[in-house]
Amino acid sequence: MNSTNEIRRSFLDYFGSTGHAVVPSAPLVPYNDPTLMFVNAGMVPFKNVFTGLETPPAPRATSSQKCVRAGGKHNDLDNVGYTARHHTFFEMLGNFSFGDYFKEQAILHAWTLLTKEWGLPADKLLATVYHTDDEAFELWKTIAGLPEDRIIRIATKDNFWAMGDDGPCGPCSEIFYDHGESIPGGPPGSPDEDGDRFIEIWNLVFMQHEQTGGEITGDLPKPSIDTGMGLERLAAVMQGVHDNYDTDTFKALIAASEGLTGVRAEGDRMASHRVIADHLRSTSFLIADGVLPSNEGRGYVLRRIMRRAMRHAHLLGAKEPLMHRLVPSLVAEMGQAFPELGRAQALVSEVLEREETRFRQTLDKGLRLLDEATLDLGTGDSLPGDTAFKLYDTFGFPYDLTEDALRARGIGVDREGFDAAMAQQKAAARAAWKGSGAAADGELWFDIAEREGATEFTGYTATSGEGQVVAIVVDGAETDHAVAGADVIVLTNQTPFYGESGGQAGDTGIITGANGLEIVIADTTKPLGRLHAHQGQIVSGRVDVGDPVHMVVDVVRRDAIRANHSATHLLHAALRNRLGEHVTQKGSLVADDRLRFDFAHPKPLSPEDIAAIEADVNAEIRHNEPVTTRLMSPEDAIEAGAMALFGEKYGEEVRVLSMGQGNWNGSGRNYSVELCGGTHVRATGDIGVFRIVSESAVSSGVRRIEALTGEAARQWLVGREDTLKAVAGAIKAAPDEVLGRVQTLVDERKRLERELADARKQLALSGGGSGGTAAPQADEQINGVTFTGQVIDGLDAKELRGLLDEAKKRIGSGVAAIAAVNDGRAAFAVAVTDDLTGRFSAVDLVRAGVEALGGKGGGGRPDMAQGGGPDAAKAAEAVAAVKAALAG
Repeated sequence: MNSTNEIRRSFLDYFGSTGHAVVPSAPLVPYNDPTLMFVNAGMVPFKNVFTGLETPPAPRATSSQKCVRAGGKHNDLDNVGYTARHHTFFEMLGNFSFGDYFKEQAILHAWTLLTKEWGLPADKLLATVYHTDDEAFELWKTIAGLPEDRIIRIATKDNFWAMGDDGPCGPCSEIFYDHGESIPGGPPGSPDEDGDRFIEIWNLVFMQHEQTGGEITGDLPKPSIDTGMGLERLAAVMQGVHDNYDTDTFKALIAASEGLTGVRAEGDRMASHRVIADHLRSTSFLIADGVLPSNEGRGYVLRRIMRRAMRHAHLLGAKEPLMHRLVPSLVAEMGQAFPELGRAQALVSEVLEREETRFRQTLDKGLRLLDEATLDLGTGDSLPGDTAFKLYDTFGFPYDLTEDALRARGIGVDREGFDAAMAQQKAAARAAWKGSGAAADGELWFDIAEREGATEFTGYTATSGEGQVVAIVVDGAETDHAVAGADVIVLTNQTPFYGESGGQAGDTGIITGANGLEIVIADTTKPLGRLHAHQGQIVSGRVDVGDPVHMVVDVVRRDAIRANHSATHLLHAALRNRLGEHVTQKGSLVADDRLRFDFAHPKPLSPEDIAAIEADVNAEIRHNEPVTTRLMSPEDAIEAGAMALFGEKYGEEVRVLSMGQGNWNGSGRNYSVELCGGTHVRATGDIGVFRIVSESAVSSGVRRIEALTGEAARQWLVGREDTLKAVAGAIKAAPDEVLGRVQTLVDERKRLERELADARKQLALSGGGSGGTAAPQADEQINGVTFTGQVIDGLDAKELRGLLDEAKKRIGSGVAAIAAVNDGRAAFAVAVTDDLTGRFSAVDLVRAGVEALGGKGGGGRPDMAQGGGPDAAKAAEAVAAVKAALAG
């Protein structure tokens, strides 16, 4: 039992056998903490449990939580690849007690697992405790039999944990492993503690106090346990190595990198292979959890990690994109423990390949500019911050990539200068991560949810029903009643109103009650994902907490929303069938008047693609198969072929929605099977008709389809038919003859335009003219040069060069100038025969004429040049200006 996968399984099995609920890893994007960019510790998914805002899933739990530290406060990116234990992605093994057991059992579990289950030598282990935690000190002596010199009191915040200035806090007890005298370093608390000999492998947090404003104000009524053990560090210990990158998972990934690059992981190439292996893990898991590269927020951090790895692939001499070819090796190593990685493999590979292909196009140029900017810099110098910012802003180089590229040369980067240049662009992003008041709102909803429980939704089978008012919110605060004219949010114990979530719009309708109560509901939202908040205005009467009310959903609007939502599922399936399984949903809007569906795909859809997808959806609608739902565990649902949205948090039970033919394409499955909590039609025929009205780009690698169903689609089609009839009437043709008739008219117009142009040309050449057209001047001799000039009204500027070519042939040797007047402007061109281009340049001559027209510039070749100006009334002056220039 030495492989990383076996160690993870053994940990979970041990705690599972001791009454802990084995909880799967939460997505890397935290669902319960808007202040965090990524989940960075095993306790993050349980944060609201520890603060009392949520009910725990069980009295005790255990997990192996995916974590990323690559942005914000917890950022290990700069060190990755150059140290033995820094990673952007890591797993944190943990066991948690929510007011169940406390210090004694936590220490007993830790010592039993380490020494008895795993057989680590007791004399290699030592523990630290907070300097005032005598209880933990004595427990380590009693339970583990550790001598006092191997129980070290630490008086710093390193051994005291707090969730923040307010909330739970408590002392820690860390377990260290001694790698032996051959490695420099001293025990924790000693002057040499930063050495590598003694490595922390497990941290036990004893949550026992409450603090306010950073000061302990009392004890928690139910002390709890939160532990965290880095799986990578533990694997190094149990596999007898000192470096995390020498463990089996990393060795396999590095071997794959070596095989594809043909470069051994040794010497100065070692760091590059390590960076690639580590960053492959973080980027792949982030993409699998729904993050895509972008220029802000989480997507920006993902792109930074990607590009750092891609630069190291470039340093290793990889001629083609490398990262996507390593994904199968990662799935082979970690896919069994994290099945979402395998489900997202196609998308992960496609995103990595696209990003690396794009990045390689700018990498060479950016590195050349970096080399030029540092030509005069040497060891100890710093690259100016504004230069580093230019590399970021113009070429997409993150700061850390620039810093990393200069590291080997001993050159630093002026971070303050970079930050100053970046400040304006990053202000909005920084403000977003600091939070915008949502936490205060969340406190209100948490209070209601904990007091009243989740709203029971009855709207899958009903559009009306009874409920009891359990909370009323006015102006962001709870109240016990509200009267006519008030804008209110009303919560009931049960409701048929669907709360906005999953892209589906919230229901509207009416709530009525005793004493003439009528509330017009304009929207329904879903705070915390489990409350249904009815937002509206009291038209008449009064509502009190505890009142029974009657609730009626706007059925016509709900039916339109149902049709659009079901259509998005059919559309999703049709996209995957046509384009490939890499297509995954990246967002949607399901309203009563339209639907919008965003999906991962690297390029625009062709007209043929759109037509085929639309036809497939309408075929399923015509089959009019029943839409069925089942409640299943997420694991069983996915095993049965249901599509899950990566990054979504699912409960113990999920609704599995199946629609379309029950043996589609001979596969034995329905056309569409997805996890979905929304409302849907009873049979696909209820959708009526499906029409795609647009396809466009949302961002890099994400496309958007907008479509209509039912009555909205019918009205759209009727509108197009009315337009067709109007066009048919205007050209005096039957509707089915319009295309041919329009084509005939287009051809006729082109013919007439050609004839008109030829006529104008002949008129100009023959010396005729009418209106504003001036006959060509008689050939003049100016300074020994033949000159001919003309102003022609209504001549297309495209005809100028042809006329000038004719004029050159006629005069044999000389200069010709023509001004074409149209809509108050004048186009002007000059031609010089080849024998005179040594004396006169058509470019210089045309610029003289253009200046007379009130224009600027003009260009071409010495024998032919063209320009124009806004003052057509001075066309003759333009010709005169050329004559003056010839006269010298």
